[in-house]
Amino acid sequence: MPQMSKVELYAAIRRDHRAGMTMRELERRHNVSWRTVKKAVDSVWPEPRKKPPPRPTALDPYKPVIDEMLRTDLDAPRKQRHTIKRIFHRLIEEHGAEVSYPMVRRYVADRKPEILTASGKAPMEAFVPQTHLPGHEAEVDFGDVTVRLAGELVTCYLFSLRLSYSGKAVHRVFASCGQEAFFEGHVHALRTLGGVPRSKIRYDNLKSAVAQVLGLSRARVETDRWIAFRSHFTIESFYCRPGIDGAHEKGGVEGMIGYFRRNHFTPVPEVDSLAELNEMVDQWDLHDGHRRIGSRPRTVDEYFAIEQPLLLPLPQEPFETGRLFTPRVDRYSQITVRTNRYSVPTRLIGKRVRVVLHASHLVVYDKNVEVARHERLIAKGGCRLDLDHYLEALIRKPGAFPGATALEQARSAGRFTPVHDAWWAQARKVHGERDGTRALIEVLLLNRHLAHEHVVAGLAAALRAGALTADAVALEARKAAQAEDEPTTGGSIPAVAGQPPATVTSLHAWRLAHLPPDTRPLPSVTPYDQLLRSRRTSDSDHREGEAQ
Repeated sequence: MPQMSKVELYAAIRRDHRAGMTMRELERRHNVSWRTVKKAVDSVWPEPRKKPPPRPTALDPYKPVIDEMLRTDLDAPRKQRHTIKRIFHRLIEEHGAEVSYPMVRRYVADRKPEILTASGKAPMEAFVPQTHLPGHEAEVDFGDVTVRLAGELVTCYLFSLRLSYSGKAVHRVFASCGQEAFFEGHVHALRTLGGVPRSKIRYDNLKSAVAQVLGLSRARVETDRWIAFRSHFTIESFYCRPGIDGAHEKGGVEGMIGYFRRNHFTPVPEVDSLAELNEMVDQWDLHDGHRRIGSRPRTVDEYFAIEQPLLLPLPQEPFETGRLFTPRVDRYSQITVRTNRYSVPTRLIGKRVRVVLHASHLVVYDKNVEVARHERLIAKGGCRLDLDHYLEALIRKPGAFPGATALEQARSAGRFTPVHDAWWAQARKVHGERDGTRALIEVLLLNRHLAHEHVVAGLAAALRAGALTADAVALEARKAAQAEDEPTTGGSIPAVAGQPPATVTSLHAWRLAHLPPDTRPLPSVTPYDQLLRSRRTSDSDHREGEAQ
């Protein structure tokens, strides 16, 4: 049975006292002293527990000295006031105090605000309720979230844009919170909302937008690309006070990120890619539109229906959100972008290429021609290689193929399948190590003209037939592609037991065997008979004329 609280004890004593029990009977029944019984009879509420007097400390004799130092600081120059460390050293050097630094720090932290308030120099922190007009204001912020991405626990960044009137928010998860993610988050959010706020959007002093904070004022030196982006979308920016002091100036989006993280990222989501996660985020945003914020009488979507027609229209022309780099290709046919390395075709070694870095991927151009596209790496110091970029070099150096890093990454990504390994093993047995590897590299070059699944199907067919040349694989891959393109005219033919294994035939013979049905009518000689009759008639008329 749980122990009875003191209020419940007093109520029980008073109840029994009203029933006629004597003081001594109450003591025995409730196992308390006569003083407790008397207090319970006299008052419903127990007396508050008396706090013990504070224990004396070694700092007590020096507290007036510390107070005098803090009062002197009220009129001292701002940069020549006492720090806790200076107070501690003065107590030891001038007064011989035997005190510890944590003891002084705790006392100063408690006493300094009291002295400021008593002097009237401590401003009173007050918060004024605000009313936001529909379609006029919004708030933007980033928040970090933890995600299990492809089996690995990583930290990503949640972009949030929230309309101040309706509370409608749009979220997006990115691998970083750089400028490209900042811009792409805006583009996605504004397109989802269908317009731009008329008055202003509130921001932190994040580096993607602010190059320099000018003193204690609201003035900021903005980055050039952010100025161009704002001008394109007609965004008016408002920057909060630096640090934690300005967090309440955009409390709506601060609270929204916390709500979103607690309700949708708990437990930690497990996804294979950020694209899959962002599809889930879009569904969560739709679901959150049906909720009510606080004591509001209507839902977020109902308020947003009032607000959306009042937003400014979006511009028709797009804005390039990616960031431009011009790295040089090294001798490993790689470029370095933001501490990570990505592969490009080997023919570009030594050249400078143009890279457009987006939040989730990057595109490499050579003279305005796209030559490579990679998914962006999240961790620093990573490497992402495409096996196709090294095939021309591997044709000349087949011995480097088995240990190539690009080959291992292709295996991990599922592009280099067990069918490739089986065909490669057989080709090396028949043609030798060097020629068998070269034959496989020629097969991999087929991916530039044929779909990956068709090449794999061609490898499987050639392996069953024992055809270990790239030409045979190409032939079977084209057959698989053509068979997929042709419409199915009948049901599938079941396999016959004891049927001999497939053989590789020429593509011309295969096409002749699979000719479409001829629906044309059979030829007729009737027109020729008509020509003959007309000629006989003309010859007989001519002979009759000569006889006359």
